Amino acid sequence: MKVAVLDIQGKDTGRKVELSDTVYSIEPNNHAVYLDVKQYLANKRQGTHKAKERADISGSTRKIKKQKGTGTARAGSIKSPIFRGGGRVFGPRPKDYSFKLNKNLKRLARRSALSIQAKENNILVVEDFNFETPKTKNITNVLKALGVENKKSLFVLAEQNNNVYLSSRNLKSVKTVMNSGLSTYELLNANKIILSESSLEGIESNLTK
Repeated sequence: MKVAVLDIQGKDTGRKVELSDTVYSIEPNNHAVYLDVKQYLANKRQGTHKAKERADISGSTRKIKKQKGTGTARAGSIKSPIFRGGGRVFGPRPKDYSFKLNKNLKRLARRSALSIQAKENNILVVEDFNFETPKTKNITNVLKALGVENKKSLFVLAEQNNNVYLSSRNLKSVKTVMNSGLSTYELLNANKIILSESSLEGIESNLTK
């Protein structure tokens, strides 16, 4: 499929680029997308939740009343979960939620995400650009020119560009990544994906290995 290349003023440069059908026009694999998004969200979990069980409670270990003759149930410790201030039964413990996925499956998921967005005409290609100084106003002007100022936007660059990154950092609805750091979650979470012209080759080579 062919897509027009725009400049940062939102005007057509008169050039078109060919987007690879093997990356942008495949039949999406929904299960691969589900697994990759699930892994992305699982890896972001800290897993540091912890409740105190009876062994973690500080308190006396004295038997609180005699075994027999009280007319009530036996009780051996004030730390028992049945008493106020006692430990919690089967409380949460620190856990690592991350899990492994094969590289080929992750590539398939990202190709599927790009194909979904391409089918819905949510992908824009802009010629390479840079800012002299990092200012939020710079990226805001680009968004307005492209007509996406009110949408979640994902800028994909070929290499690290601090001025572009720092200009977009304060905007909640804008994220800037390199083509080597694409994730299925971010691709699908964006309303518009803005690809720099030089990033196309890297995306295609990374996802068709």
